[in-house]
Amino acid sequence: MSHVHQHIWNFSTVGGVKRVNLDSGADLIHLDQLDQKLWTALSCPVNGLEIDPKTLALIDTDGDGHIRVPEMLAAAKWITAVLKNPDDLLKQEHVFPLSAINSSTEEGRTLLSSAKIILRNLGKEDVNALTVEETSNTERIFAVARFNGDGVITEDTVANDEQKQLLTEIMACVGDVLDLGGKHGISAELLQQFVEACKKYVAWFAKAQNSKTLLPFGNHSAEAYARYTAIKAKVDDYFIRCRLAAFDPQSTSALNLSVARVEAISEKDLSVSLDEIATYPLAKIDAGKPLPLINGVNPAWEKAIDSFNTLIAHQQFPGKTTLTETEWQSLETAFADFAKWQTEKEDNLVEPLGIDRVKNILEGQCIDELNILIQQDQALEHETNSIMKVDQLVRYHRDLYTLLKNFVTFFDFYSPGYKAIFQAGTLYIDQRSCDLCIKVTDMDKHGTMATLSGMFLMYCECISKASNEKMIVLAALTNGDIDNLVVGRNAIFYDRKGQDWDATIIKIIDNPISIRQAFWSPYRKVSRFIETQVNKFAASQDDKVTANTTKGIEDAQGKMINAPLDAPKAPAPPFDIGKFVGIFAAISLALGAIGTAIASVIAGFMGLTWWKMPLALSGIILLISGPAMIMAYLKLRKRNLAPILDANGWAINANVIVNIQFGNLLTHIATLPHGAKINLNDPFTKKKRPFWPFALAVILLIALVFYSLWKAGLIWVRL
Repeated sequence: MSHVHQHIWNFSTVGGVKRVNLDSGADLIHLDQLDQKLWTALSCPVNGLEIDPKTLALIDTDGDGHIRVPEMLAAAKWITAVLKNPDDLLKQEHVFPLSAINSSTEEGRTLLSSAKIILRNLGKEDVNALTVEETSNTERIFAVARFNGDGVITEDTVANDEQKQLLTEIMACVGDVLDLGGKHGISAELLQQFVEACKKYVAWFAKAQNSKTLLPFGNHSAEAYARYTAIKAKVDDYFIRCRLAAFDPQSTSALNLSVARVEAISEKDLSVSLDEIATYPLAKIDAGKPLPLINGVNPAWEKAIDSFNTLIAHQQFPGKTTLTETEWQSLETAFADFAKWQTEKEDNLVEPLGIDRVKNILEGQCIDELNILIQQDQALEHETNSIMKVDQLVRYHRDLYTLLKNFVTFFDFYSPGYKAIFQAGTLYIDQRSCDLCIKVTDMDKHGTMATLSGMFLMYCECISKASNEKMIVLAALTNGDIDNLVVGRNAIFYDRKGQDWDATIIKIIDNPISIRQAFWSPYRKVSRFIETQVNKFAASQDDKVTANTTKGIEDAQGKMINAPLDAPKAPAPPFDIGKFVGIFAAISLALGAIGTAIASVIAGFMGLTWWKMPLALSGIILLISGPAMIMAYLKLRKRNLAPILDANGWAINANVIVNIQFGNLLTHIATLPHGAKINLNDPFTKKKRPFWPFALAVILLIALVFYSLWKAGLIWVRL
């Protein structure tokens, strides 16, 4: 019974989750033995990540835009099999030495041979290493080769001028494709499409051979029909006008050109007014008048009529200088079969070549010769694929371990000094830098998923200063406070390449940032509430005073205008001392109640033992700030990045916790450099007043309070 070697894995607790350590090439070799339930991610998108998208496209073998576990396993299995030492993958080096290829296998030997071909084609035969920049430069690699195995032939492939001419005609008729060397050419599919088009065109044209009805004007029938249709609407309009003139002679002047229309353009340069002139009647209108073909034709239509005469009228009606309506209508009958025949034409891809050239192509040998060249090129497909495999090898050697660290385990995300492949850059705002910035691909999906993260999130619209490119970036704020962060606030975003983008906050999802911020939040809310109410009250009182003053002035003016000069003044109402005393008593009672309440609180506090006083103050503070701090703590310890990544197309298999300690590393608050010197003499600071008047006022106030409490019998002093 066979026994499968069981690989021993090492795990670490990171972000509250046990994650596997990928510390050696052996871990990568046995990656298929790791239970998928222990993978941090099960799928990730190909686009929007800070890793070469071409590498991701190679791993995404089904081309669906997502990389899943089976594709990761296949990539790891292949790369570890063709390397001598899989531990080399952990180095993530950009330069791939050819000596790292495992030449003991058939595939390894093929890769090594192809790698040497690449170096030779690049003119670097003395070099024994490759980079991604070199292996991806297919234009240079295949530029010197007549055949490169891609199944595309170009002008450099053909052997003579006849083949070159046909190749050019094929590309002009059915299009072209680029070969691996970046040159325009044709494939077997395009050649077959061209041949089929030629055969259809010849078969269609054969119907008209030796047919007077299909080709009423011989080989010039198509051009003649084009000239006929170009003037048909205008000629029909002319004869209808003539018939109307015959029907009602009095309408003749209305059917002709009015003098007013000519006067409207008479002062202009008539050579640039031909479009306007073309709308005039084709010729002078009169009852039963034939169409003049030489003299008396609208100047804007003279060229079209001349072409009609040359191709049609001189042949169909020789010697005639006019055309009757009956003769004109006979042309429609003459072209009827031709028009129907034209509708039977399936396409006209090769029609520009002409029927004679198309027949010559089909009867010649060039088509077969081009087919042979394509087959010769296709015969090298295996060698070409091997060369392309070298590019895959060099890319996997550089990028695969990075992807695994951000897929199987989020090592880069949880390692200080590293950035995960989903971190797009850094946002600078409000004297802070936010490192947890992620490109947003679907705002609608983020609207429902991102709120589950429990983090304070800012959606920023970023515009590149260099290219005017736009993108949406989500920045997580995990340290500091939020007092100055509002929609519309501007910032600067630096992507991973160091390019700066103008950023503007367009949406905020509010959540606690820190315990400190939660401690002060009740007081800030009360402060904002009081400030708002005071502003409202002040505004309302200002409006009231303004309205009363305005009304008083208006009333006074009205009385001065309307009152008689000798009218006696109304006596002032007598002073109601009873009402005044009642109001004063009510105010005194209210102030007394408030004073008694305050005095009771102070008396109770002063009656405490000295060591209980700080406890009482702490209790009051905790009573106010405690609930907010508890709620913030519970949310902060559960902040989870997984919903945000899920909204971006990931399939996250484990929690990605951003606790308080880790959050402090993702958002950096501005600090002064070590050893910096500070000049505290601020010329614009508020000047301090002498301290002794303030101290004296406080002492007097305390003495007054104690005296009042002692007189009231609320406290006593032992003498």
